[in-house]
Amino acid sequence: MSRKDNKGRVLFKGETQRKDGRYAYSYTDQLGKRHSIYDKDLVKLRLKEKEIHRRIDDGLDPAKADRITVNQMFDRYISLKYDIKPSTRENYIYMYEKYIRESFGKKKLSKVRYSDVKAFYYSLINERGFKPASMEIAHTLLHPTFNMAVRDGYLNRNPTDGVMGEIKKSHQWEHKKRHALTIEQQSAVYTFLDTHEDYRGWRPIITVLLGTGMRIGECLGLRWEDIDFKANEIDVNHNLIYRKNLDGKCENHVNSPKTESGKRRIPILERCEGCNLGRARIAALHWLL
Repeated sequence: MSRKDNKGRVLFKGETQRKDGRYAYSYTDQLGKRHSIYDKDLVKLRLKEKEIHRRIDDGLDPAKADRITVNQMFDRYISLKYDIKPSTRENYIYMYEKYIRESFGKKKLSKVRYSDVKAFYYSLINERGFKPASMEIAHTLLHPTFNMAVRDGYLNRNPTDGVMGEIKKSHQWEHKKRHALTIEQQSAVYTFLDTHEDYRGWRPIITVLLGTGMRIGECLGLRWEDIDFKANEIDVNHNLIYRKNLDGKCENHVNSPKTESGKRRIPILERCEGCNLGRARIAALHWLL
C-alpha cells in the first residue's frame, strides 16, 4: 500500500513525512552508508533527490560534497603541494587567510557555482582593489583546489573554469603604459639623493637598480661571484627575501628564481648616451659588495 503525506500525495521509495511536517529522504551511498536529507517542501526535496542521484550516477559522493567546505579542500590541497618554494607557499597562505577563508572559503563545495566564483572575483576587484597580479594569485589558489575536488569525486566540474578569461575580456582593468625614466629624470633623482642627507645613503643601490632593471630582492642578494667586472656582466641566479617561517619568526632567505627565465645575465654599461651614469653603476656595485 502506498504511503501518503498529510496532503494526500503519494510518497516515493525512501521518502517519509515527519511528525513536525518536514519531509525526509533516505538513500545509500556507493559504500553502503545510509544518509538522509530534509526539507519542508516535498517538491524541493525531490529536486534534491534528483541532484543526489545525478551525482551518484557520475560516480561522485554527494554527502561529502555537501559537508566539505572550500576551506577544508584548500587546506588539503596546500598540504599536498610539495612543488613550490617555501616563500611562495607562505604568500599563498597569507593571501588565502586574508581574502578568502572568512568569506568565500566557508561555502560548501557542492553549493559553489560559476556565478558565485565570478561574483567573488569581482568583489575582490571592486571592493578590495585587487589588481591583475593579485587576482591571478587568488585564481591560482582556488582553481587547483576545485580541480582536486573534481578528481577526488566530490564534484563533476570545476566552477572556476573560464572565470578569469571572462573577467579579462571585460576590460575591468585599465593598464597604464609603463615608461622608463629618461636620462633627465634619472639625473634629477641623483640630484635629490645628493642634496638630501637623509636619503644620500640610498644612492648606490638606486644607481644599480636604475642601471640594471633588477628586482630589489635580486639586487640585495648579489655576491662578489655574481659580478664579472672583466666582461662587465651581472649573473642573476637568486634573490634575497625577508619572510616569515612556519614557526612565526621572520628571517632572510636566499631563493632561486621561480622560473628558468628569471636566471639571466645583465650587462653593466660603462657608458650611457648623454650622461656619466655608466661608471657610477660599476662604482655602486663595488660599494654594495
